[in-house]
Amino acid sequence: MAEGEKTRLVAWSRELRAVHERLREALHLTREALADGTPAEEGSRDLLLFCHGFCTALTGHHEGEDRRLFPAIAAARPELADTLRSLEQDHSMMNHLIGGLQQAVDRAAPRTELELHLDGLGAIMESHFAYEERQLLGVLEALQLDDDPREVLGPL
Repeated sequence: MAEGEKTRLVAWSRELRAVHERLREALHLTREALADGTPAEEGSRDLLLFCHGFCTALTGHHEGEDRRLFPAIAAARPELADTLRSLEQDHSMMNHLIGGLQQAVDRAAPRTELELHLDGLGAIMESHFAYEERQLLGVLEALQLDDDPREVLGPL
């Protein structure tokens, strides 16, 4: 294996960590936008933009994993089928929570309700990221996947 190939293989674990960090930052920025005003108040466009951006980025990340990353891992490591199934269930749960958050933002829900949505989504997201990293970072260091990281891990 050439040195460049090894670097690309190990880079998948770094790519995953980097995407998780950018999603954490997007959630943080969304919380800051909420602190600056609710959708019913002046200047709430920031909240709408950050919320929709965060929701789109998180959804895109999970769709990329479900579509590209997890099938590649399943093919290389069939013994991880239960782990991948659990991660996909988390994705489904977060998708449901994202839908609730988007509905709350669209109807200009009170700040306390929006905070509850963000708190719930953030807690599940952190738990999911921690589990995913514990289970998959080592696997990603050896995964042979020649794909665009934005297609595999989302556009963020």
